[in-house]
Amino acid sequence: MSTKLDNPPATANPDFLAEVSEWIEAFDELVVAEGHEPAAELLSALKQRAAEAGVAATGELTTPYRNTIHAHDEVPYPGDRNQERRVEALIRWNAMAMVHGQNKKDAGIGGHISTYSSLCTLLEVGYNHFFRGKYGDQPGDFIYFQGHASPGVYARAFLEGRLSEDHLKNFRHELRDKPGLSSYPHPWLMPEFWNFPTVSMGIGPLNAIYQARFMRYLENRNLIQKTGRKVWAFVGDGESDEVDTLGAIGLASREKLDNLIFVVNCNLQRLDGPVRGNKRIIDELEGVFRGAGWNVIKVVWGADWDELFARDYKGLLLKRMEECVDGDFQTFKAKGGAYLRQHFFGKYPELLEMVADKTDEQLARLHRGGHDPAKIFNAYKRATEYTGGPTVILAKTVKGYGLGTTEARNASHQEKKLTDDGLAAFVKRFDIPVSEQTAKDAGLYHPGQDAPEIQYLQARRKELGGYLPVREVPALNFKAPAPDFFKEWMAGSKGREVSTTMGFVSMLRSLLKEPNFGKYVVPIVPDEGRTFGLESVIKQVGIYACEGQKYTPHDADMLLSYREEKDGQILEEGITEAGSMASFTAAGTAYSNYGIPSIPFYMYYSMFGFQRVGDMAWAFADSRGKGFLMGGTAGRTTMLGEGLQHQDGHSPVLASTVPTCLSYDPAFLFEMAVVIQDGLKRMYEQGENVFYYITMYNEDYVQPEAPANLDVNGILKGLYLYKPAAGEATVQLFGSGTILNEVVKAQQILADEYKIQANVWSVPSYTELRRDALAIERWNRLHPAEPERKPYLLEALGNAQGPVIAASDYMKVMPDALAPWLGQRLVTLGTDGFGRSDNREYLRAHFEIGAKDIVAAALSKLVRDGKVKAKTALKAFADLGINTEKKDAARA
Repeated sequence: MSTKLDNPPATANPDFLAEVSEWIEAFDELVVAEGHEPAAELLSALKQRAAEAGVAATGELTTPYRNTIHAHDEVPYPGDRNQERRVEALIRWNAMAMVHGQNKKDAGIGGHISTYSSLCTLLEVGYNHFFRGKYGDQPGDFIYFQGHASPGVYARAFLEGRLSEDHLKNFRHELRDKPGLSSYPHPWLMPEFWNFPTVSMGIGPLNAIYQARFMRYLENRNLIQKTGRKVWAFVGDGESDEVDTLGAIGLASREKLDNLIFVVNCNLQRLDGPVRGNKRIIDELEGVFRGAGWNVIKVVWGADWDELFARDYKGLLLKRMEECVDGDFQTFKAKGGAYLRQHFFGKYPELLEMVADKTDEQLARLHRGGHDPAKIFNAYKRATEYTGGPTVILAKTVKGYGLGTTEARNASHQEKKLTDDGLAAFVKRFDIPVSEQTAKDAGLYHPGQDAPEIQYLQARRKELGGYLPVREVPALNFKAPAPDFFKEWMAGSKGREVSTTMGFVSMLRSLLKEPNFGKYVVPIVPDEGRTFGLESVIKQVGIYACEGQKYTPHDADMLLSYREEKDGQILEEGITEAGSMASFTAAGTAYSNYGIPSIPFYMYYSMFGFQRVGDMAWAFADSRGKGFLMGGTAGRTTMLGEGLQHQDGHSPVLASTVPTCLSYDPAFLFEMAVVIQDGLKRMYEQGENVFYYITMYNEDYVQPEAPANLDVNGILKGLYLYKPAAGEATVQLFGSGTILNEVVKAQQILADEYKIQANVWSVPSYTELRRDALAIERWNRLHPAEPERKPYLLEALGNAQGPVIAASDYMKVMPDALAPWLGQRLVTLGTDGFGRSDNREYLRAHFEIGAKDIVAAALSKLVRDGKVKAKTALKAFADLGINTEKKDAARA
């Protein structure tokens, strides 16, 4: 090992340089004798000593632009390179042929070739030597694939015999008479294959971090056995632009997640052009990850560069590399060997002389590290053996590798088909044994299960515990609590004023104590748990902390002190809705990934829920996730004082867009209890792939006892008669959440002041009412010869007469969802527009949803219907203080 100084200090005298060389030689001997970790500890100790002595040490976060693992530190590659090369070539061909062939017969159907072509070797080394399908009787590794690389994963499954030729021929044809394949990783569409939806940029990396953290949570709580299981996340370098990709990397190092490995496919290109044309993305990512405390391994150059580095006695090769930016490297790769010779090596005569014995074709074939199995193997080996924190591997690749003129070009991401010449070149380069016509047709090729390369592939997967990806749902012996479990909340608050939020916390405490499943309850809160009244729960089960509580909290002598435990049950995530949603996803899919029926209750400011993490909620549904989203401080007018940014008038609208999300807006604790009991039964006992969004309010009022003849089915379907009129009703009043109290007040005013009788209906879910009505409408449309069916909405209303006045603390579009079936009967009051800082009385007057506004709306509609004289309504407006000329809140 050389001890020569590549860049000696300009003012250094010979004696000093000799002394420095001795220090370097001693350090090199330590690395050889003891390994890298003791050497790193020595450097840390020296840096600490320098700081103590007042010597400012440089804090470089990037290392030279070459491989982290030097050639002399590599271990031999253990696999059969010839067989692995054949397998890789066949997968490359079938992945390309699948996309090319589909676009040839169905123009514009899409698909991607270039991403997998750059990623292939990175995946294949993992498949052959690292990705474990099982750890004994425990599940194996988790892999978050680059979404655009899905054709390659399908092509491997085809060689394994898990997918048929019909599957591949129906890529992106999911609605035909043959089995099809989804465009990207979608567990909803392929529930026995994919585990994680990843193609929405940033979601895969973020979820991978919290998945690794949740694995440690389950291990530390003794809910699963501790194994060597790893979470692998394959990330595009362009994907790092998405804030979710890098936003939580500090959590991974803070929690010492050495079960997490990121592999960043640095093919240097986004969808349109270079990721960092004027800089080097590998340097940037190295600094970011190293600064966040990750173990960083760079795989920049293939083994054929090792010879050139060995010839480079002056350090010019590395210097030239560090003069170039990614835009240069892409041009060098796209333009070929002669261009590389002239414009890269040609800058320095010594470098030009160094490659004088190389042909232009040899120079063009110089490999980037991400295409060299031995370099990748050594990086993976070191990553899997590293302890104390997460590892990121920055692997330099070529986008469009092997695709001829597509390689490293700006348009490579959009390439869906190859020319005939391109197909022929592909066949020649990767030695695919197909005829010229088959090549032109991009026909799929399988050598047969008895072929040596397929036997090798199968043997490697068998030794590593089975195929990946695969999604399984083990049978769960789960029994939901009977309705009697919730009798405390069905009985009301006995005259005390209690918010539904505080009532829920009381339910949560009891659920956590339940002997059969309480240990599986996962309370999640981003921050402000005290806003939701969680102090008692914190004391009861503790906040999860991977290292426990290493300090004495200032309130340790108080009854409800802050308590962190290594086996704590609450996930207190800090101020991150995205991170909390990632934990919700890990917990909500644990029934499949770990065979553990964990039950997440994610409590958050409703305003910062769906609108901030809507993409992740959609991915949660795609993942077939289960659990409860609890939207706290819900409603536009109940969150008094906080103003525009905090007042939520639209989360149920957003929740309604997610097909598997059952959205409820309970007014009372007995309604909430019915919904939660139903959720536990449907999701965990019956195994239904749905999840629940439930609003919680911070407004205190007396919680009534459940009516003796409570219509439980009506609560779940979304509508039931809560308070009938004293006489024959001529108006129907709809309300939900806290606004149901305003509706009840309006009922009384109408009866006392205007002798108008009204029924009060509770509407816990406009969304479920609409979904039922749409399903019935569809059935009627498809069965014109059958007697017409009625939606539940109209069945529940029966012969109820008169207009329907629907008041909501949310946008009018929620009640308006029922307009197709209620027609001209429906009058909607809602909270369209921005919120304000004020109290509830003024907020409800502003949005025109209070009791007086409900009365005014009923009278106005009755005038239009010819049931009340206009002068009666106008006098009532004056008596009620209705300002008919004030500005519309929706535009204010």
